[in-house]
Amino acid sequence: MLVALYTSRIVLKVLGIEDYGLYQTIGGIVGILSFLNGALANASSRYLTFELGKNNSDRLNKVFSTILSFHVLLAILVIVIAETVGLYCFFNVLNIPENRLDITFWVYQFSIVTTVILITQVPYTAFIIAREKMKVYAYVSIIDVSFKLAIVYILMISAMDKLLLYSGLLCLVQFTIAMFYRFYCIKEFSETKYKFVFEKSLAKDISIFSGWSLLSNISTILNNQGIIILLNIFFSPVVVSARAISIQVNMAVNQFVENFRMAVNPQIVKTYAQNKYDESQQLVLESAKISFFLVLLIGFPIILNVDYILGLWLVQVPHYTSEFVKLIIIQSLFQSVDTSLYYGLYAKGVIKQNSLLSPIIGILGFPICYILFKIGASPLALSWCYIVIFAFLAIVIKPFLLWKLVGYSYKRILKTFLRCGIVSVVAICIYLLQNYLLPFNRTIMLLLFTVTVNTIIMVVSMYYWGLETPVREQLSAFIKVQISNCKK
Repeated sequence: MLVALYTSRIVLKVLGIEDYGLYQTIGGIVGILSFLNGALANASSRYLTFELGKNNSDRLNKVFSTILSFHVLLAILVIVIAETVGLYCFFNVLNIPENRLDITFWVYQFSIVTTVILITQVPYTAFIIAREKMKVYAYVSIIDVSFKLAIVYILMISAMDKLLLYSGLLCLVQFTIAMFYRFYCIKEFSETKYKFVFEKSLAKDISIFSGWSLLSNISTILNNQGIIILLNIFFSPVVVSARAISIQVNMAVNQFVENFRMAVNPQIVKTYAQNKYDESQQLVLESAKISFFLVLLIGFPIILNVDYILGLWLVQVPHYTSEFVKLIIIQSLFQSVDTSLYYGLYAKGVIKQNSLLSPIIGILGFPICYILFKIGASPLALSWCYIVIFAFLAIVIKPFLLWKLVGYSYKRILKTFLRCGIVSVVAICIYLLQNYLLPFNRTIMLLLFTVTVNTIIMVVSMYYWGLETPVREQLSAFIKVQISNCKK
């Protein structure tokens, strides 16, 4: 996380605020064009994990090969759309300075290649996660970070155009990592050796599952890449940079949540596949609660000290960055619960209703933001809009669907929300006290002191008010064992 934030600082400094915003905008176009990838990625993860739970090697190979075929076809489709519709948008819709048009064209081409690599990599990554080979995933993440540090160094010493060089090197890094995943999977798992198979029923099942996920992924893409493009059209690359920086901070905050969820989600699907329904329900609700706590624990100190942290981190801080960071972390609290609860539906495979209700509500954010910007609203209006949307999805829509379709206990869901609410009240009290008692001008020592004190208070409140008694007892026993092992 720290390395990612450091590289962002240097990249922003080397590229400049405007070029950084242009890179994010171009990435937004390609991201929109690959909207099918998220739907197929969900299907890949679900079917591979489910078949692993059934312990049928031949069937697993058929599923993997079918999924890989789908992704190759999708990659070809993305290339065709990107070089036609995408190019039209590039030249006729985006707000790109005339003197950067040639360079950004080639950046766009590199972005297409990178996206194609990412699409065809999905089945291999999904297989590694389904096999729970988290060490491999962690090692590759370290290699990825090392490569990006090398990119930063090359950018600093090179005389080439920084934006073009940056996009080209990122494409090369993605290709290298994709090749590693492929060679590792083929060597270690015979099920990932591709065989051309066409089983009509399997292809139909995957297509239907992906189809129901499609609307959800359109919503996600509009809410991310689509909003970036809106900001470019209505405001400037500087505002895009501010939004992109806030997303970078949010990604760093959520990295721990994603790693936690990556470990627990296969267990949710496997326990459900083994008919352990109560255990699967418990895992989903605990996952939602712990995800919320992790975002709060990491994001809350940032909210309290955002201006000082941004001043330390960035050489230039674009206007609106501080406000965007605060609001996107609040949005992420609700989003973490919404995403975790989704896996209760995902495990059973009943995603039809969710894929209709949740995305329709989510998609509304895009036209609402367009209208708000059209009538002269601040860029921050988009953040408030999405906070309301994700709060509604997490607190109303997902619990209702879990109760109606999977048979979850409303009492257990409400109990989970109550514990999250109690800890949130503690956080709000800390926020009000700190703003009242501490001086506006911060120092590094004051920052370290407040972060330490706030973290201790939050951890204690999460332990006593956030966790149920059995979980507290298990955690206490685990800590005691670890302390005993350290003493030996």
